[in-house]
Amino acid sequence: MSSLAGKSALITGAKGGLGAAIADDLHARGVRVFGTARRKADADALAHRYGTRPVQLDLQEPRQCQVTVDELWIEQGPIELLCNNAGVNSPQPALDVDLEVWKVILDTNVTGTFFVSQAMARHWVEESINGAIVNVSSQAGTVAIEDRVAYGSSKAAVSHMTRTLALEWAPYGIRVNAVAPTFILTTLTQSTLDKPGMTERLTSRIPLGRLGTASDVTGAVAFLFGEEASLVTGHVLAIDGGYTIH
Repeated sequence: MSSLAGKSALITGAKGGLGAAIADDLHARGVRVFGTARRKADADALAHRYGTRPVQLDLQEPRQCQVTVDELWIEQGPIELLCNNAGVNSPQPALDVDLEVWKVILDTNVTGTFFVSQAMARHWVEESINGAIVNVSSQAGTVAIEDRVAYGSSKAAVSHMTRTLALEWAPYGIRVNAVAPTFILTTLTQSTLDKPGMTERLTSRIPLGRLGTASDVTGAVAFLFGEEASLVTGHVLAIDGGYTIH
């Protein structure tokens, strides 16, 4: 039996892509999963999928984070695990990025991630729960990738946030780690990878010679949440086939 069985997890951005894969994997391991979505219909669908309560949350509205987490905690009881997966990207040359695009990416990927984490950690500290957070960062937070100045900046912030929160919250028994994937094959990335020559160009930068799959990431997330990683905190785990070796 998984060491995670019987625990509860909040997964942001669980509607599709990598977030859905993480939520499905944890659910299969016996975790009670609460998946967030921006739209009510999507939140309802996630609740039906996992047999839990809908959690509608827009990370571009950070003031919602504490309220949403408080309501969930009061109604459903303690939640030991948090995966900050929700994120957005809008590839553009740096000369073309406008303030609106910049704000959407940073507000979602950085500000929202922090305030959800803060909301959960406040409950863990108050109730002496050794919670665990896994943030979804990216290789783009470590190495420069063209047309991703806003996204890369946001993921670099997530990686450093991970280390800082791990340091501050370690005295409370809270662990904070992150995964930093390369390009992952999901329904949400398919349109990008379908562009002529894109897959070949990307894999040429990956020493192991292939793109990532969702299972490459879900196993790492489960490990970082589990008892096997009880002495691991402040770590950003690259799941990139060696992309960031260069």
